[in-house]
Amino acid sequence: MAGEIPDLHAQERTGTGKGAARAARRDGMVPGIVFGGDVDPLPVNIPFNVLLKRLKQGRFKSTLFNLKVDGHDDVRVICRDVQRDVVKDLPTHFDLMRLRRTTKINLFIPVEFINEEECEALKTGVLTVIRNEIELVVTAGDIPESITVDLSLMENIGDTITISQVELPQGAKPTITDRDFVICNIAAPSALKSDSDEEEDEDVAADEVPATEQEAGPDSVEEAEGGED
Repeated sequence: MAGEIPDLHAQERTGTGKGAARAARRDGMVPGIVFGGDVDPLPVNIPFNVLLKRLKQGRFKSTLFNLKVDGHDDVRVICRDVQRDVVKDLPTHFDLMRLRRTTKINLFIPVEFINEEECEALKTGVLTVIRNEIELVVTAGDIPESITVDLSLMENIGDTITISQVELPQGAKPTITDRDFVICNIAAPSALKSDSDEEEDEDVAADEVPATEQEAGPDSVEEAEGGED
């Protein structure tokens, strides 16, 4: 489960609108807005380098933060959007949503695969990951860091692990509920597949030879040659 909620420090932004946002960017800040929670939206700024570092660390949009702004009570927030420059792909604006600990939200949680050494199927096959993250409905105050998939459950090539075989954190459930979707499977190595494909091609080629050629014997060939004379 997720550990201590990390702090996210921001500064209250004076003024609203495009002019104030441009001024913030000139000062090396990224403008943003904090909304929700039955209170008025709060315009804020975060230093560009701080936000960029957070984004490079990953999972910024699926991490619950403790937002700290001078003059305001701390509040739990989650990022709902980060707008980027279409050319430079750098952050230009962000949206944070206030949350209560009991708020239910949809988040993509990464999948962690364990016990690879104990997986019998991997001694002859290869792991194919269908989903490296899964969208779950989780409680804001109890966001899991990852979903654990035990590969030792698979013993043969062709075996799969579906969402129903995974123990989800308490209070979490997948957003897809109408089917038991596959997370990963064990496939045959490409070398074995190639050999199998070649054998199938040879069988097909033999089957495609006309019956008259397969059944014709030496006498038939001589007769054919004699007919040409």
